[in-house]
Amino acid sequence: MNVNSFNFLFVSYIKRILRKLIEFKASLSSKSFYCKALSGMSTYNICINSDLTVSCNCRDYDGTGHIGDFSSQSFSDIFSGIIAKEFRKKLAYGRLPILTCTTCSELHLIDKNNAQHFEQHYTLPEGIMLENTVCCNLNCTECARKEVTSIRKKKSLTLEEIKKISMEIKSCNIKSLCFFNLGEPFLSPNIYDELKILRDDNPDLTIIVSTNGTLLDNDKTRGAALMLDTIIFSIDGISNKTVQKYQKGGSFEKSYNNMKVLADYRNSRKLDKPLIEWKYVLFNWNDEKKMILEAIKLARQAKVDIISFWPTRTPIYGISWRYYFSSFFKTIGYKNWKGREVNLRG
Repeated sequence: MNVNSFNFLFVSYIKRILRKLIEFKASLSSKSFYCKALSGMSTYNICINSDLTVSCNCRDYDGTGHIGDFSSQSFSDIFSGIIAKEFRKKLAYGRLPILTCTTCSELHLIDKNNAQHFEQHYTLPEGIMLENTVCCNLNCTECARKEVTSIRKKKSLTLEEIKKISMEIKSCNIKSLCFFNLGEPFLSPNIYDELKILRDDNPDLTIIVSTNGTLLDNDKTRGAALMLDTIIFSIDGISNKTVQKYQKGGSFEKSYNNMKVLADYRNSRKLDKPLIEWKYVLFNWNDEKKMILEAIKLARQAKVDIISFWPTRTPIYGISWRYYFSSFFKTIGYKNWKGREVNLRG
């Protein structure tokens, strides 16, 4: 058993305990639950996977969050289908249907008297996720890559499947699309064509991509990026040493340079989009004051629009205690749902 698989099993064990505690606490206070994603109030988490299965969450490593299959059902049918209804029913009765609920931001407490409202009343979400490929060129410490790929019947979507999804997005009036999930989007050799289909069919659709940035190194991938509204480069440090501590196989120099070149590529064409964000996940090995200040300096030099600092929850041994207890972080940018964010746009 490799380290990632052991971490996956350990976290699952912890979540089983956590589920009992969360349900017990809700019962004591006469509360039940509802899920923003399953109620249609989220622009995130409902995800069409690379094999056309549909998950209720973005961290569905074991398939327990599968609520339907887009190859044989419409999006509307899936959202009002048997599994989705059963999940809502369990939540209304104060039970968490899957272990992922224990750490999902979409889970919310509600008075038992009002719980049935969210069981019976829901709409299609205005935003979804789309996983064009589950493959990745990195091997991050907490990534359950082996488990995820073992449950996918297909590793990547075809252009025909992208077209089908694109038309469903149009017919369902979906307004935003996170074009990523558990793989590296730019690992698909067809990413330019995939995004062109989505953009041609849905010119007003907000499209966001998160990438490790290592593959965005040619005019074709940069041309694909220009069709996006936002592109997020996940680079967890200011050197290979700090980046590779978590992002195994990553390269700071390569990702940073690709991010910088994309900003120049966009600016030379006098374009406003995509907005370019450097996502810096905070661990206790990359969170020293001098590192954070250097990252902000490098972000300015690269002419990116935003640098954001996200405190990690996993692995536990990597938690950034400086983020929580050092007064320094309170002086960096402003606080939001990510953690801290510095706006570098003029």
